[in-house]
Amino acid sequence: MLVLRSRLAAALAARTLAPQVCSSFATGPRQYDGTFYEFRTYYLKPSKMNEFLENTKKNIHLRTAHSELVGYWSVEFGGRMNKVFHIWKYDNFAHRTEVRKALAKDKEWQEQYLIPNLALIDKQESEITYLVPWSKLEEPPKEGIYELATFQMKPGGPALWGDPFKRAVHTHVNRGYTKLVGVFHAEYGVLNRVHVLWWNESADSRAAGRHQSHEDPRVVAAVRESVHFLESQQNMLLIPTSFSPLK
Repeated sequence: MLVLRSRLAAALAARTLAPQVCSSFATGPRQYDGTFYEFRTYYLKPSKMNEFLENTKKNIHLRTAHSELVGYWSVEFGGRMNKVFHIWKYDNFAHRTEVRKALAKDKEWQEQYLIPNLALIDKQESEITYLVPWSKLEEPPKEGIYELATFQMKPGGPALWGDPFKRAVHTHVNRGYTKLVGVFHAEYGVLNRVHVLWWNESADSRAAGRHQSHEDPRVVAAVRESVHFLESQQNMLLIPTSFSPLK
């Protein structure tokens, strides 16, 4: 009986000391922080873009009274035209549920913003994302333009492609070709999708930095490593609205 207990104790000790295998990209910290970011994209009727933005500018305070707006942009280049993109921050899913319930009871919001604007919208999309653990939301030093680069990675999750992707992003940042605002990993929507939000002073400074990075051996090496896990990518050039917190 004593021998059996000794063997059991040894087995439990070995299990406790065994190395834990996990992805540094998405498990761990993200599981303990419920904060997430909702990406919303509205496709507007071509003749209604200005009307929609004017009404939003006038009444956005009714919406931000319920939850935090991170940024609000019009899409200048990349994909369909007459499109706006905005990011909302929530503490957790219960928080978002509370916000949606409150908005449903907010008659001022519905009558002044929601009902008039619904007639101007062709299509709406929503995606739930988390900041990856090695990224935090950064505020740019001054007003500029933004680029949302979207990467569709191969199935397998961050455990497969997380580290190479991180090295590719950090190489661009460390070499000073652009400024990183945040890196987001999709939780609801198309899976294995990563969004990188960049800031530049202008579209021309962005183009100049991109051309220089193409000739930088460190950037080229990092991109070549991560591209093995990439299925497709796309981007949008974003112009912040006058009422966007991120300028």
